[in-house]
Amino acid sequence: MRLSMLALGLACAVPMLRAEEGMWTFDNLPLKSLKAQYGFQPDKAWLDHVRLASVRFPGGSGSFVSAEGLVLTNHHVVRGYVQRLSTREHDLLKDGFVAADRDQEKKVPGMELLLLVSMENISDQVGKAGQGATSEAEALRAREREIQKAREALRTKTGLTVEPVSLYQGGETWLYVYRKFTDVRLVMAPELAVARFGGDHDNFTYPRHHLDFALMRVYEGGKPYRPEAFLHWSSAGLKAGDLALVSGHPGTTNRLWTLAQMEYARDLGTPLQIAAMERRRAMLEAFAQKNFEARALVGGQIYGIDNGLKATRGYLAALKDTEAMNGVAKSEADLKAKVAQDPKLKTLAGASWGQVKQALAQSRKLAVEQMLVNARGSELLALALHLVRMPVEAGKPESTRLAEYSDAALAPLKTRLTQSRPTPFSAELETHLLTEGLKEAQTLLGNAHPFVKAMLGNRSPEVVAREAVAGSKLQDPAEVKRLLEGGAAALEGIQDSMILLARKLDPLQRKVREIFERKVEGPLREHAARIARARFAAYGKETYPDATFTLRLSYGTVKDYPANGTLIQPFTTFLGLYDRYEGWGGGTFNLDRDTWRLPARWIERKARLDLRLPYNLITTNDIIGGNSGSPLVDRKGELVGLAFDGNLESLGGRYYYDGRTNRTVCVDARAIREVLAKIYDAGHLVQELGGVK
Repeated sequence: MRLSMLALGLACAVPMLRAEEGMWTFDNLPLKSLKAQYGFQPDKAWLDHVRLASVRFPGGSGSFVSAEGLVLTNHHVVRGYVQRLSTREHDLLKDGFVAADRDQEKKVPGMELLLLVSMENISDQVGKAGQGATSEAEALRAREREIQKAREALRTKTGLTVEPVSLYQGGETWLYVYRKFTDVRLVMAPELAVARFGGDHDNFTYPRHHLDFALMRVYEGGKPYRPEAFLHWSSAGLKAGDLALVSGHPGTTNRLWTLAQMEYARDLGTPLQIAAMERRRAMLEAFAQKNFEARALVGGQIYGIDNGLKATRGYLAALKDTEAMNGVAKSEADLKAKVAQDPKLKTLAGASWGQVKQALAQSRKLAVEQMLVNARGSELLALALHLVRMPVEAGKPESTRLAEYSDAALAPLKTRLTQSRPTPFSAELETHLLTEGLKEAQTLLGNAHPFVKAMLGNRSPEVVAREAVAGSKLQDPAEVKRLLEGGAAALEGIQDSMILLARKLDPLQRKVREIFERKVEGPLREHAARIARARFAAYGKETYPDATFTLRLSYGTVKDYPANGTLIQPFTTFLGLYDRYEGWGGGTFNLDRDTWRLPARWIERKARLDLRLPYNLITTNDIIGGNSGSPLVDRKGELVGLAFDGNLESLGGRYYYDGRTNRTVCVDARAIREVLAKIYDAGHLVQELGGVK
């Protein structure tokens, strides 16, 4: 992957931005740039409407698209849930699903959607909390306690879900207030064959022909929820050159990292992550091979890892692009020069780049232990660890506790630990994951490591895991509640096998954590925040913060891009879908080419479709993972598409934006309405979306 130097004007210091670059928070939008470039400046009413129509899914985004609580998102965002709703007799992934009426809509256990209702900046009070600390690790703990305190106060005041948000590498801290929806039902999902047409071969590529959408409905009190705002379905759609905006929840970018942090990720952090993901996938696939029910349990996780692996390998390739990294280095040098020329900034952050390098050197020594000394994929062991730690931490002065056990954090934590399970507990899966997790630690740390010796003794991972799961009652929320209410007395003498294992793990993990906080996390956070404050002083808030899985707005245009010695078209069509199908042999496929097979009804009903209609499209919008399911809207705030991916060239967007080739891939709203009416006999949904049967 080669990236133009002309596109790399941002990285770790961002004095000038590309025209369409940025995932902007709703409190700091580039309204003047929008006005200057496109003659468009959304007012408060437009922004509030789009914000209140946007929702966050677990791992993705979505939007309200009707007055009756209908929500649009990607098929791949809800794929794991759809798989868990499937049975041998009714495989919803293979056959698709359309609810003919409200009674047929299927409740999705465990799904929670979040709607952002307000934001509060608490940067000043958090900054003051760290003053006077004798070490960077102590300052880190003090700031974390202050955040938890402010979070709990706002949660108590509003009765809503509150999440702390760190922006600009710790330069700002906010509290985001969400309304949570827990009654979410499946309304429509196409067959996996068309939702993921081309499978992993076509993932992160373009031209594409994915019908990657699904429809859910939010209920409250047993009735469809009536949202304050929803997106009207555009009747016109977009054409090449048109302005398009994306409102969604991008997961993680690291564009404000220092050069040293990017080099660490290139040389160690990302390769370790890829290897861990590959091992995790192998664990899950081995379990899925057992039977249909096993695959239904873990199939969604496997798909997520597959998608993440392809993306993460792309991130690594971006970090290995010498020309691109030279651009990062230049941007950092520019900021360093500004800091060196200003005595106040030099005092603030002049030494911070060196401190970051020192912390990363320590991280290299601790990375493998930090990754492995934990609950090893066991849900019950992680829960047991909380039960063991909670009475110990609660008995300490708050200033010395682990941040997750501060007074403000305890009540929400207890609620989370004792809530009913959204899906049935699988002892077989729990045993399998703990077994494989212990094997992984044994292989990578060695039998002589204190963690391996403590967890296994002279026994095998299989025996330890089997006995730990069989001898525990922590899968029962009532038992967890009893132990929480009983405190230390209830735990005294208890022989629950997971509690016994957690007692062995606790001191070992505490030791690793203490060293990591003192030598790595504390210094990194402290000096990243200092660099962020220096950047503010040098450039102001004319830049955007890194993505944090919080609501952002990006803007761009429908535009082609150069690749493979030609130009890549901005739209694909139904004609292109059928051409790709026929190009792979139509109905006569080799077994390894079933990824381009179309369901029978798509062949039978082909004549009903307007084959010239746009199917997928690309824009220059700046997005990343987490934006999946984000609505694509036009100037009027009407829905014109649904973001579901980026092209291969966009993967460098984790670290920098290249507007020349970076593209967002979307399902065209016209295609969704066309197939609902003519393939799936879902005229009732077309009517609800404001279309015509």
